[in-house]
Amino acid sequence: MAAGELSHLLDLSGQVALITGASRGIGRAIAELFGQAGARLGLVARNAGPLEEAAAQLSGLLGPDRALALPADVAREDQVNAAVAQLVAQWGRVDILVNNAGLISLGGPIWKIAPAEWERVMGANLTGAYLCSRAVIPHFQQQKSGRLINIASISGQTGGVSGGVHYASSKGGMITLTKTLARDLAPFGVRVNAIAPGQIDADPNLLTPEQREKVMGMIPLGRLGLPEDIARAALFLASPMAAYITGATLDVNGGILKR
Repeated sequence: MAAGELSHLLDLSGQVALITGASRGIGRAIAELFGQAGARLGLVARNAGPLEEAAAQLSGLLGPDRALALPADVAREDQVNAAVAQLVAQWGRVDILVNNAGLISLGGPIWKIAPAEWERVMGANLTGAYLCSRAVIPHFQQQKSGRLINIASISGQTGGVSGGVHYASSKGGMITLTKTLARDLAPFGVRVNAIAPGQIDADPNLLTPEQREKVMGMIPLGRLGLPEDIARAALFLASPMAAYITGATLDVNGGILKR
């Protein structure tokens, strides 16, 4: 295969990607890499200030009319529908959805988690993925194409080491949502996959230095993951290189879980 053919397989030029939780961390890294691959970017997050700053920086990096800030709470159906409508009004289509928005909550065992906290985490993580998917899927069906990528977690596969039952349950639900949507949407030419990150170094305040050393000692590759590691996996799943992959969960965890 020639070099030009290989680069074409990772080219997202002319495509529109909607990325939730896009103002920082994994979502921001995915947005930047998708933009470098040629996509136009609809960026969703709850806090308008950091989101607009991210959109401005990405537009400066990629060029004008390449990044659109769409402030929305993904757990609110009206806000999600308005964001998708604005995106389609701006660029006429949507080709890729990345459900990345969510809350990381340690929380402890079930007897320490109040119903309101359960609802808050499930709303941001699982209900948000459902609402965003539901808003975008009619456009995929009409276009007879689309790619949907859910950012799950190793906690959804193992129950986690220290994460709360609400967080692990929400991420396990995202993996099952992925499989079911892959079944339902395959006749429309839509591929649906998930990524299950391990410990990602996206928030320097999440672990103490002692915890960081302990976690790294458990990872065969000897380091924490980076947001860019997840972004590269997402680009692969969004690209023609993954044309025969749907319903899968891609482990990106440094070898801590081997299946």
